[in-house]
Amino acid sequence: MQPRSSARIPVGISQCLIGDPVRFNAGHKHSRLCTDQLGALFDLRPVCPEVAIGLGTPRKPIRLVGDPTAPRAVGTVNRDMDVTEALQHYADEVHAGSNDLCGFIVMQKSPSCGMERVKVYEESGHPASATGQGVFTARLMQHNPLLPVEEEGRLHDPVLRENFVNRVIVYADWQQLLRDGLSASNLLAFHAKHKYLLMAHQAPGYKRMGQLLANPGKGEQLEQTATAYFSELMTALRRPASRRGHSNVLQHVAGHFKRVLNPPEKAELQQLIGRYRNGVVPLVVPMTLLQHHLLRHPDPYLLQQAYLQPHPPELSLRNAI
Repeated sequence: MQPRSSARIPVGISQCLIGDPVRFNAGHKHSRLCTDQLGALFDLRPVCPEVAIGLGTPRKPIRLVGDPTAPRAVGTVNRDMDVTEALQHYADEVHAGSNDLCGFIVMQKSPSCGMERVKVYEESGHPASATGQGVFTARLMQHNPLLPVEEEGRLHDPVLRENFVNRVIVYADWQQLLRDGLSASNLLAFHAKHKYLLMAHQAPGYKRMGQLLANPGKGEQLEQTATAYFSELMTALRRPASRRGHSNVLQHVAGHFKRVLNPPEKAELQQLIGRYRNGVVPLVVPMTLLQHHLLRHPDPYLLQQAYLQPHPPELSLRNAI
């Protein structure tokens, strides 16, 4: 299990979530989950689109109006105040000036920052039948559809939280690969490192990814292969791994120890994997036993697998999934 760099990963965040009083009512939505727990891993870079475009604090609120697929951000009191283009232009600036960001945590339900299910109103003032995205976040995701983006509220779900952290770390690892210099060998090594992580997500594109790498090519062809591979990878990881997917990987990992464990040890391992699959114990239980066996019986292939230690253990992300 290769240790990660101690440097924190740069991740954007809605400024109200770090406790700054930037909301329309001069309040905040301080998220201890983000600042105290995830802040140990992430270098949180705060932005408040509404303040950045000059709306001030406190301010009259805005809301989404019109077509839910392309709503406009207008004032709730002064309907002539339309800040849609201003928010979009600010998203353009953030994208252009923050190429090192490896993820973004946004404030839910916000007309500027919400990722999904943001209330949209008809021109008449009645709620629309469909919801939309905050203008800033929608534009940011258009610029980079592969960037991990998640709402703070959804991060309180242990499965979604672990999935988001995994995606951010993989994204950061990919950026490091590109900085080190793309080659066929390091592309294949990257894929090998993340094989079991991908398997846990039961990625429909897993075979396509293998086919892509069968002949990565050189020069421009290699760059095209890498771009297509990374797109498949990040798309696959959006789907959180299920207990079935994890159990499948646990069995594959256990298979590496079949010649070194005695019958009682094998039985204990199978019992814990079964209990995890049936929802009796969390993932950390069989994982801890597998890591114990790996320390006693080092396996070079397993030692390189990101799946066995994808994030710092002190975050306890696998204790509740």
